[in-house]
Amino acid sequence: MDIEQYREYCLSLPGVTEEFPFGENTLVYKVGGKMFALTDLEEFTSVNLKCDPDEAVELRERYDAVTPGWHMNKKHWNTVETQSNIPNKLLKEWIKNSYDLVVASLPKKVREKLAE
Repeated sequence: MDIEQYREYCLSLPGVTEEFPFGENTLVYKVGGKMFALTDLEEFTSVNLKCDPDEAVELRERYDAVTPGWHMNKKHWNTVETQSNIPNKLLKEWIKNSYDLVVASLPKKVREKLAE
């Protein structure tokens, strides 16, 4: 997956915003004001994705390209190498799972608006 495919997919999800709260090189995707994905815009060698804590550990054990979230809460975030053998389809699934985890934590009113 390249940076444009990543951007296109993240922005295709309902209610997603693209922001740079950590500087001009850190591309952050949010839903309802909460982060679900981020990456270095210039290098794009990895993405940080939110993950269920139990699943996070399982993915790290199963895939060499998945490690605890770089500069993130290691219990809830994974870093996934984008230039690895992880298929695009699987990476998109993990991005969607990250998005869904954040959406599930949003207030009911916000969730309902996203579902419209």
